[in-house]
Amino acid sequence: MNAAVNAESAPAMIPAAVDTPEILVDVDVLDRNIERMAQAVKAKGFALRPHAKTHKIPEIAARQLAAGAAGLTVATIGEAEVFAASGVRDLFIAYPLWLSPQKAERLRWLAATAKISAGVDSEAGAAALGAGLGEAAGEISVLVEIDSGHHRSGVQPEAAAAVAWAASDAGLNVAGVFTFPGHSYAPGMPVEAAAQEQEALRQAVETLSAAGFETAVRSGGSTPTALLTEGSSATEVRPGVYVFGDAQQLELGRCALEDIALTVAATVVSHHSTAPGTPPRFILDAGSKILGSDRPSWASGFGRLMDHPDARITALSEHHATVEWHDPGPPPSIGTKLRVIPNHVCLAMNLVDDVAVVSQGELVGRWAVATRGKNK
Repeated sequence: MNAAVNAESAPAMIPAAVDTPEILVDVDVLDRNIERMAQAVKAKGFALRPHAKTHKIPEIAARQLAAGAAGLTVATIGEAEVFAASGVRDLFIAYPLWLSPQKAERLRWLAATAKISAGVDSEAGAAALGAGLGEAAGEISVLVEIDSGHHRSGVQPEAAAAVAWAASDAGLNVAGVFTFPGHSYAPGMPVEAAAQEQEALRQAVETLSAAGFETAVRSGGSTPTALLTEGSSATEVRPGVYVFGDAQQLELGRCALEDIALTVAATVVSHHSTAPGTPPRFILDAGSKILGSDRPSWASGFGRLMDHPDARITALSEHHATVEWHDPGPPPSIGTKLRVIPNHVCLAMNLVDDVAVVSQGELVGRWAVATRGKNK
């Protein structure tokens, strides 16, 4: 979209029924993103298991499954419960669970209602998972988490067998391995991270095969790397942000402005006086409580303006966004509505109870953010 779009033309893209600040989901762009990823992954011969912690919405999950997704990825038992209740029957909890008695009871119930798999990355965690599930342990498949360079959770590939043996001894079904190449979220890193992901999975598979374990599932792929994954190291990928896009993906070159399906409608509420020769500044009514506060060191600001990509959000307070105006024309007047692209869309979705669904600039419905706050 042209950066020189007149400021007063932007409100036509925001339905009059939408008050600000409000998250907007453009369902036409959303559906295009879902279909494009589904087709691209299918062409590579992989299964697609989208990470639903990004959108948190059953209606979007249904669209992903209808487009061919093999199942969903979630981060918590609470997220799994919500999606299982909405009819999803194949869920991977991509997290090294440590079961309390309460979580064990919930996980046993889940295993009776859907196909459930979970992550393990320690012998202690595997033993606790099996003990907590008791007789239901055999109903849960586990994937050993591998550190492929992000250095968060996960074991080195050569340590995978010890974790797998602990899981097997605890009565769990070891189905394979998974990794998260989270270090792909930085300029110049997606290609390198994808290569490291594939090598780590390859080494882990060799380690497990030598120990007598089959690895039917080899799961990888973030939004920056999903379309870069090649070869036989992986059987499935788990991107999440691709459904919406965000300012981080935009700056990493992993999506274009026309791929952005989620924006925050905001209103200009104040102008700020600046010294002669410096860019004008104004204030929007969308702060960190709806945009989230993530800003990687390499990012150009705290978000972007959809229709004015040269503008920069230079500061956030809880209910204020300070925008530095770099367009050639005058800044938008007080009362003008603008669309903001959050830096990290997953955080923005966890800050609201529902979202406005729009198509061709018209409000066509609302979706509840059903797994908001399901953090355990």
